[in-house]
Amino acid sequence: MAANCLFCKIVKGTIPSMKILETEFSYAFLDIGPLSKGHSLVIPKVHAAKLHEVPDEYLADMLPVAKKIVNALGAENYNILQNNGRIAHQEVDHVHFHIIPKPSASDSEGLVVGWPTKPADKAELQATLAKIQEKL
Repeated sequence: MAANCLFCKIVKGTIPSMKILETEFSYAFLDIGPLSKGHSLVIPKVHAAKLHEVPDEYLADMLPVAKKIVNALGAENYNILQNNGRIAHQEVDHVHFHIIPKPSASDSEGLVVGWPTKPADKAELQATLAKIQEKL
């Protein structure tokens, strides 16, 4: 646990939260700045700023917890969001998954996402694929 981390303090109980569920590896609670009703966070009970720093046993626990919350919310449409680093819009430097219900087709509720795609260069894609596979 990191002494100055907001989410570590929530796990320790030194900062109150609206806890939904807690397991050996995960802690889930309602977001205090929700984008929609039921907006929740699932965090690992170990401090890690980015996803690649989280031990596998914590990662293996977090998505089943998210699934349980989605089912409990009865959310038919929802986003699962996880950001890594400030330029990727991460606000708290502790890994967290947002569960954001999308209760209606309205863009005013839930997460609003823009996805600025551009045509891919097939040779560049092949080179990227080869680099990734080489390192796996």
